[in-house]
Amino acid sequence: MRIRHERKRDNQQWILDYLVQKTGRAINFEYEEREFPPYVRNYAQIPRALGKIAAQREAIGDAALAAGHKRTALQAYHLATQQYHRAQHTIFEDDNKLKIHYHGKLLRCFERIMKCADYPIERVEIPWEGREIQANFHFIPGRPRAPTVICLPGMDITKEWLAEPMDRAFTGRGMHAIAIDGPGQGTSNLRKIRITDDNYERAVKAVVDYLQTREEVDAGRIGLLGTSMGCHWGIRAAALDSRIKAAALTASTIGDKIPLFEQSSPRFKQMFMYMSGIHDEEAFDRMAAKMTTTGYGARIKSAVLLVIGEYDPLSPIEAADEFFEELAGPKEMWVLGDYYHMNIAPPHFGSLPAYSIMGDWLKDALEGRYRAGHSRYVYVPERGGLGPYTAPANGRASTEPDIAPERT
Repeated sequence: MRIRHERKRDNQQWILDYLVQKTGRAINFEYEEREFPPYVRNYAQIPRALGKIAAQREAIGDAALAAGHKRTALQAYHLATQQYHRAQHTIFEDDNKLKIHYHGKLLRCFERIMKCADYPIERVEIPWEGREIQANFHFIPGRPRAPTVICLPGMDITKEWLAEPMDRAFTGRGMHAIAIDGPGQGTSNLRKIRITDDNYERAVKAVVDYLQTREEVDAGRIGLLGTSMGCHWGIRAAALDSRIKAAALTASTIGDKIPLFEQSSPRFKQMFMYMSGIHDEEAFDRMAAKMTTTGYGARIKSAVLLVIGEYDPLSPIEAADEFFEELAGPKEMWVLGDYYHMNIAPPHFGSLPAYSIMGDWLKDALEGRYRAGHSRYVYVPERGGLGPYTAPANGRASTEPDIAPERT
């Protein structure tokens, strides 16, 4: 893959290649786990390396399915989708044959997951501004009328990332879940549906409109889960549409986007410029300057949960604390002490999946458990605490030198 020299920091590609070789990562360097195998020595090598891993897992899934071992097949296909979505995503170039190939394999594997899952899944097309947004709709067995959670991926993941067939974070708790490829993501990306500074929240509004037409959906109990850039988009969507009654947001991108596009891995800006279809850096910077959450909290009257890494390099704790104070509705903030951006199964929760914990909170919120005036701020230690059940903190992480639970 050729990388166009469109940004000032593109001349740092050799540094990124070195970090890929040494850490096995292209972003989120705070974590020790490698995302790429040791033989990957530079960024251009990533797609085919991950594609090979995914193909083996897919082949095992096919063999298991042929043998009648549906649960094993489901597990293999899920692992394959995780690599296929990364393989296609690392290529930021329109009409790239390798990207189209890996994305097609991603969709094929998910179609197999739909056949193997122990609950119904539909792939749906949602009308939006003259185009269509694709989504995966996960239903509780029997499709009863029930609360529904809209799941927003981050900029580096697609709707197939949701591990619902494995973890049952939502359907196992009495809620349907619909994961979308918003503008710039996954299928929308290949359809050249570009992201702008404000069109993602309008796409989410179209999803809410669509949910009103489904008999399985309790239209008065629609929630939202947002991860990474999905956190930013979730805030903007909840501020725009009061039909979203609760939002659980993690891997923070609260505040402005200078940390994301100017101070972290240059790969973030390379990717987002591709997702937006903008090839002029100054034009992109003008758009990025509008991508803020400041002022939007006051517009949100619904319940909001923020799950924040104390040292998330993409969103300073100061910005998260300020936004928490701004929120107008019921609110909780769980600060994961000495932690960073990726909160998939943090040790703070005893390594339980974060979406399962957040699923509990969303269920409670959609059942009306959190009333006006509810405010709870928790500092969760990496080890030794009670996860989200830890007592509220005696201050704010951005200002207290020795933050600890309140004394009772």
